[in-house]
Formats: sequence, C-alpha cells, structure tokens
Amino acid sequence: MTDRVGIGYDVHPLVAGRPLILGGVTVPFDKGLQGHSDGDVLLHALIDALLGAAALGDIGTHFPSSDERYRGISSLLLLEQAAALLRRHGWRVHNTDVTIVAQAPVFKPFIEPMRQAVAARLGVGLDSVSIKAKTTDGLGFEGRGEGIAAHAVAMITKV
Repeated sequence: MTDRVGIGYDVHPLVAGRPLILGGVTVPFDKGLQGHSDGDVLLHALIDALLGAAALGDIGTHFPSSDERYRGISSLLLLEQAAALLRRHGWRVHNTDVTIVAQAPVFKPFIEPMRQAVAARLGVGLDSVSIKAKTTDGLGFEGRGEGIAAHAVAMITKV
C-alpha cells in the first residue's frame, strides 16, 4: 500500500483569559481554548490524522500533556515535529482537509492565513490544504459556545 488515510478529531472548552488560536492563527474573540499547549484543536486534529495515517500513534503519545516541555507550546511546532516524524518513516503528505465546528466567531477572514501556516509547516502546496468552518445552528456544546471541535482527514503517500 502506497497511500494511506487518517482521521483526527479534537475538542477543547472555550475559556476567558486565553487567546483563540486556530490553525496557528490568532483569531480575535473574547475567549480562547483551554489546553496544555495553545489548545489549537484544528492542528491537534490534523496531527492525529497524520499520525494515524502512518500508524504512528496519536498526539498524546508523542506530545503528552504530562510533559512540561509542551506547556503553552505553539501547535505549529508540534505539527512541524509530526511532519518530520512522518518523513523519517518514509511518508509525505499528499493532502489534508479540516473542518472547524463552532458557532462563533466568524472564521472566514482567517481561513487563508490558516491554510498558509499549515501548508508551510507541512512543506506542501496551498492546494493540498483545505480548511472549512461550520456552525451547528445552536445545537450541542459548539452551538452553545462552550467549546470548539475540529475534524481532520489526511492522505499520505509512501516516498
């Protein structure tokens, strides 16, 4: 098998007093995501999708929240390390697709900078990175503004 697909999912609660960082981009909002690192659910889901596709475990295996080295770390750095791990195992990223699930804020102005940040860290073209945002029309924890979730799919190719 030369191509593989992985799926990732992450969710964090929204809390006051933290910046909202998604896809490595700071999004103006009155709350941010709680987490040991920067709480970037988009990148956490993507990292899990990439690691899963290569059968290399998950984000908690490689970057455990029990390790103080990762406290407050930018998830862009974690994405770079995950991409380097894939390369060391003979894989390259073919394409990724991530969906942010949140009622607010509006993410449209930030999607392109997110795509650019992800593409740069993965070493792929912008046409290999898709990021979308969806609301839940007020349903569930996302719709009530309690948290943000992200779903990711990644395809990798054996080099």
